[in-house]
Amino acid sequence: MSRRHRAAVAAVVAACAVVAGCSRPGPVADTSPSDPLTRTFRKADRPAAPDMSGGTLDGRTVRLSDYRGKVVLLNAWASTCGPCRVEAPELKRIQRAWKDRGVQVLGLDTDQNRGDGLAFQRDFRLGYPSLHDPAGRQALKLPRGLVNAQAIPFTVVVDPAGRIAAARSGQVTEAEVVKLIEPLLPAAREKASRS
Repeated sequence: MSRRHRAAVAAVVAACAVVAGCSRPGPVADTSPSDPLTRTFRKADRPAAPDMSGGTLDGRTVRLSDYRGKVVLLNAWASTCGPCRVEAPELKRIQRAWKDRGVQVLGLDTDQNRGDGLAFQRDFRLGYPSLHDPAGRQALKLPRGLVNAQAIPFTVVVDPAGRIAAARSGQVTEAEVVKLIEPLLPAAREKASRS
């Protein structure tokens, strides 16, 4: 390939990145550089989480800001999504094991039919609320480029101050989530400040 041809290809790739919104600088301090699906932010660089709110699958009203002071795992899912079905038991375990340490899982159900979401919630006995977001309005409130809001599942980690600390596109495991939440919890922060 000639130098001129390589320059033309590079110009096209750069133009596509700008059109696609990829020209923004990416998040910094990535804790898993070998994993392109996970992004983390240093404390000073964390964007504010949008205050998602609305009705849950079981008819209550909830706001993301209701959980200020806790680490929140916002997980987008749908009942027909295979990876969502695989990760549901992992998120359930996290909710059960970590809630007393200040962690809250909040689902974001993208099913068009509320009944499908309710069946999923009941079948997996999730134990945490899920906003019903069939039109995707809540997911679109996330900062542009953080995750592909149309590709589920994805998980966003919100720190106790209501700022986005990390995001994971695709299915998560309990071990992956623990790596993201542990540094945000009070005991970990106290230990780090004493060191």
